[in-house]
Amino acid sequence: MSATSPAAVVVLAAGEGTRMKSKTPKVLHEISGRSLVGHVVAAARELAPRHLVVVVGHAGEQVTAHLNAGTPVRTAFQAEQNGTGHAVRMGLEELGGSVEGTVIVVCGDTPLLSGATLGALAATHAADANAVTVLSAEVPDSTGYGRIVRDPATGAVTEIVEHKDATDEQRAIREINSGVFAFDGRLLGDALGKVRTDNSQGEEYLTDVLSILREAGHRVGASVAGDHREILGINNRLQLAEARRLLNERLLERAMLAGVTVVDPSSTLIDATVTYERDAVVHPGTQLLGTTHLAEDSEVGPNSRIESTVVGAGARVDNSVTLSAEIGAGALVGPYAYLRPGTRLGTKAKAGTYVEMKNATIGEGTKVPHLSYVGDATIGDHTNIGAASVFVNYDGVAKHHTTIGSHCRTGSDNMFVAPVTVGDGVYTAAGSVITKDVPAGSLAVARGQQRNIEGWVARKRPGSAAAQAAQASSQETDGQS
Repeated sequence: MSATSPAAVVVLAAGEGTRMKSKTPKVLHEISGRSLVGHVVAAARELAPRHLVVVVGHAGEQVTAHLNAGTPVRTAFQAEQNGTGHAVRMGLEELGGSVEGTVIVVCGDTPLLSGATLGALAATHAADANAVTVLSAEVPDSTGYGRIVRDPATGAVTEIVEHKDATDEQRAIREINSGVFAFDGRLLGDALGKVRTDNSQGEEYLTDVLSILREAGHRVGASVAGDHREILGINNRLQLAEARRLLNERLLERAMLAGVTVVDPSSTLIDATVTYERDAVVHPGTQLLGTTHLAEDSEVGPNSRIESTVVGAGARVDNSVTLSAEIGAGALVGPYAYLRPGTRLGTKAKAGTYVEMKNATIGEGTKVPHLSYVGDATIGDHTNIGAASVFVNYDGVAKHHTTIGSHCRTGSDNMFVAPVTVGDGVYTAAGSVITKDVPAGSLAVARGQQRNIEGWVARKRPGSAAAQAAQASSQETDGQS
């Protein structure tokens, strides 16, 4: 914890968000791999606060369950949404009613807010010895926002004036209130007890704390965000899409500055939880999602969805979908492959064109080149699986496992009916249905004997195109004899 780490961060996430027109609570809508409130919590954790509490209200159980799905987060419940001041009071009560040190209050619908900006707010608050410090921003168009009015001599904030109440001179101010604050915790607790509800909404406004503290002789300051877009709140689907675009641009910029080649950023999506190494290459139309990691010199895309997948050094994924898979160094995937959860491709292995894999471990140098399904299987090293092979893993009730050894050569159009084990060095004939274990070094042939019934078409399909073609062929053969 640094010298400017706050004593507490209170995240306000109790609102319903009716303008989203959704059954999903507003703060649980997702962009770039996290919910809106998840982004805010992640930014808050960068400050290493002693306490972190999220105030929930509407769909509180659902929001709490979401927050606790990962690293648990402390929550406070606001039974009735009686304003931002009331929400902060609920948060402080969860922490014992009073907090010594800096308390930062943030909104749960500001996913673009960065830990660096919150850190700058905390540093300014401490350096200026303020009772409260407002995070402000200078915007191109301040219409509709509360204006930050400063003392010309000292730069201290004298008041926040809402647009509807501002004079023409005040409306010309481009510095606005973000709704994010740093408070002296002890003074905040006292001031919240003095907030009145004699306003048009009948609510406790957190902004009233500023005037209460200033009138008591305490200093109120402001910290200006470097990028005004960080303070954007989300109230509808249009704003959600815009925030997704802005955050995606930020994340891709970070990746490119770290040494990743993104061929076409405008058609590439990346989650905040994706990691990467230098000289990875991302081709157009690619989505990098979840906990995906791109190792050095790996290459993914075009037109690929890579979700929670480890792509090894020098591996290549082309026009494919991978979900919770591991792709070894130098391995090849696609085009048009589908790797489902539990798939692990070894070093220099291959899952080729129109290959689907699920819960399968594929050994080093092993190739499944095309048109095959490999499910619930283990395949050894340097084996080749013939085209159009199917690992028959489901008997209608349960899934069963297939094991194929190393250095095997299986024929095209094979069916491996699990549970079955094929030993090392085995060859299987094309068209075989393997239902029994095959000893190492064997040739397995499991297909019926071919039988030709001559003249069947002429007898059973007289006058058909096939019969006419056969007759013409027969006459041509007779003429040549």
